[in-house]
Amino acid sequence: MDPESKAHIKRFVVGDDKLILYERNLLKKLKPCELCSVEGSVLSICWHGNFIAWASHIGVRVYDLNERCSLGLIKWEVPSQERLENFRCHLRWSNNNTLLIGWVDTIRVCVIRKRNSIEASTGNLPVNIVDPISTFQTTFYVCGLAPLSEKQLVVLGYRKEKCSSFKALRPVLCVIEYKMNNSEEICTDSLTLRGFEEYTVNDYSLGGLIEEKRFFIVAPKDIVVASLIETDDRIEWLVKHSKFEEAMELIAANGSNVTVLSVAKLYINHLLALKKYDDAAKLCLRMLGNDKVLWEEEVFKFVKCQQLRSVSAYLPTSNECKLDPHVYEMVLYEFLKFDVFGFLNIIKEWPSHLYDGLAVINAIHDNFRKQHANQLLESLALLYSYQGDFESALRMYLKLQNKDVFQLIRRYELYDVISKLIIPLIQLDRKCSFEILLDKNKIKTEIVVNQLEHNQEYLYWYLDSLLKKDPNNGFQKKLVFLYANFDRKKLLPFLVRSKDYDIQEALVICKQENFYPEMVYLLGRMGGVEAAEALNIIIHSIRDIEMAIEFCKEHDDNDLWNALINEFSKHPEIVTKVLDGIVDYVNPAVVVEKIKMGQNIPNLRPSLIKMLWHYNIHGEVLSSAQQIQLNDYFEIHSEIVTKQRRGHHVSYEQLCSMCQRPVLMIGTHYNCIIRFECGHVYHKPCTQGKLQKNCTECYLWNLAVEKYV
Repeated sequence: MDPESKAHIKRFVVGDDKLILYERNLLKKLKPCELCSVEGSVLSICWHGNFIAWASHIGVRVYDLNERCSLGLIKWEVPSQERLENFRCHLRWSNNNTLLIGWVDTIRVCVIRKRNSIEASTGNLPVNIVDPISTFQTTFYVCGLAPLSEKQLVVLGYRKEKCSSFKALRPVLCVIEYKMNNSEEICTDSLTLRGFEEYTVNDYSLGGLIEEKRFFIVAPKDIVVASLIETDDRIEWLVKHSKFEEAMELIAANGSNVTVLSVAKLYINHLLALKKYDDAAKLCLRMLGNDKVLWEEEVFKFVKCQQLRSVSAYLPTSNECKLDPHVYEMVLYEFLKFDVFGFLNIIKEWPSHLYDGLAVINAIHDNFRKQHANQLLESLALLYSYQGDFESALRMYLKLQNKDVFQLIRRYELYDVISKLIIPLIQLDRKCSFEILLDKNKIKTEIVVNQLEHNQEYLYWYLDSLLKKDPNNGFQKKLVFLYANFDRKKLLPFLVRSKDYDIQEALVICKQENFYPEMVYLLGRMGGVEAAEALNIIIHSIRDIEMAIEFCKEHDDNDLWNALINEFSKHPEIVTKVLDGIVDYVNPAVVVEKIKMGQNIPNLRPSLIKMLWHYNIHGEVLSSAQQIQLNDYFEIHSEIVTKQRRGHHVSYEQLCSMCQRPVLMIGTHYNCIIRFECGHVYHKPCTQGKLQKNCTECYLWNLAVEKYV
């Protein structure tokens, strides 16, 4: 039928082996007009405006009613093992110039356009030409098609595959977007129609009201109306098919009665059901923002799955969005139960004000496991620090043997707290401990010493280090005993260097331990009878003749020398050593007198020769020194006499110390003057009977000074 015919003019086209146009004449009778002969027979016709498209056994033609000619043949590829006439050709005009052709499993989009000047000059050709702009195949047989938008088609399809019983599958309704020579299926829906298993491809057809975007699927037993879904329907479909991301994007782009948040909640539920806990947590971070109520609502979904650990990294912890403390405590408890290492990391990362620290501490004690002792003790140390209970924190670090305890002490200046933890700190790291303990400004020495009294070795380490830093400290008395017990080689140098200890107490300690060199030093310091006892120790206990001689030289006491000589005279083999050692201190004759007649003394002759040689040299040195001294005396005496006999300069400006007149006056008897070594000058007449040997002026001055003093 003519799609644009008026009420009083009716036209229609009939096709069999020819294409015939029927229209009414003035007498209202139908008049046939053969438009075109057909190759075979006409299979399908579609009329729009001035163009009529029809399909034959070899292809599709378009007839131009204005020019009364065919615009050309669009040949169609014959499918393998099939015949074109077995498939209905579906023709549809998209607009006045666009023809849609769907035949077998191929769709072709053609445009009717006017020939350009070059094409028109080639011969007597129609003004218009049919130009295919897109050709593509489908995965199904085409049962009908219609335009949806400028580049999109609605296509009804019959599936090529069969079911297991070799019956037909459900037909499909597709939205296809076409391009130059390919296409993309935007969406595909399977249709459930009564008896579809028995239908063939030609049992279906597709009609539609293009302006209303409404389409009709016609089957032998059903007619189905298909129309474009609204945004809400599309969202519902996407959610139903678990396409949540697309649904949220659609809402964001077009708006909807359905909120993005409601879809996001469904999406979170879906991810949790699939056990994609981390993806669900990330979605919470993306969608919930800083809404405290929403966060608390969604977090409880993770509680049911025991997957609070997955969402922990994304929970808000800022002041802008701080959740209920119970939420954070639930997360910590789950970590404590299933992941102790993660629990420790969370304690380090989260601000302590987010949760009740005491509650978490109690939970650790209730769930303490030895296999995770290190992590749990470190967690307790951190939590105690957050609570301000630094003593407990230090104890945890010490149990853990973690050297971070020293950093904690310095950071919070916990010098008062460590007074009861000194020994454990030293056990952990002596060097780091002493850096703190040796600083008097941080902790008093008395406190440290009092705590270390129970561990003498630690006390020795401490006081030994303190002595190096403060040689005048008041605890040196303890070092005598400590050195005697832990490091004897330091005892004697300490006794020699220090004076801040009790000699009697030190002597008692050394006697108890039989420390003879130390006893000799202490007895020598005491002197008197004790020095003799020291010499006796050297002789009988140490048995060192050289040491005995040096001891006597150091004290240079006659009693000590006599005791030494008397002792060693009994031992001929060491008499020569005594003779060699006493030179310059004792008359060797005393030693020689002690030698008995006929006594055999080894090496006596060389020793005596050496001694005599030494005394001879000593006598020569003394004689030379005496002669040098005498010569110096006479030389100096001669110089003094010569100097005193020299004249002294007297000027006219000098005054007599008696009369206060110039000492030099021309033509008077006063020119006879007397000058003293002190520099005062007198007229001789002025001194008659007044001066003896000394200057009167100096004599009076000395009297005044003595009186004043």
